Amino acid sequence: PRITYIYINMKKILRFYLSNTDTLRHVSLYEEIAHAAQREGLAGATVLQGIMGYGKASKLRSNKVWELNVKYPIVVEIIDDEEKLRSFLDKILLTLESQPKGILVTLQDVDVVLCK
Repeated sequence: PRITYIYINMKKILRFYLSNTDTLRHVSLYEEIAHAAQREGLAGATVLQGIMGYGKASKLRSNKVWELNVKYPIVVEIIDDEEKLRSFLDKILLTLESQPKGILVTLQDVDVVLCK
């Protein structure tokens, strides 16, 4: 049987790539981003913990239990209308730019096919 997708509409996905060790005022940066998104009334945020990764400013890291290193990659994803995401980004960009290193932010098109 062929699956027919329900095309809802085009949205944008805003992604923040960072580390679990990034903080803002002694709180995890990923928590600050998720709470700020909720305060702004964005549709939702998901925080994903990576098992391995590296970026421009760091070496390859993983979250293997037997390693003493507890630094691992985090991705925060937010899907909403482009206007709302750009407004949110404008409000937090200075905060992100104040971080010493290791943050990547992307904004891409995404087709929402189901949202219940």
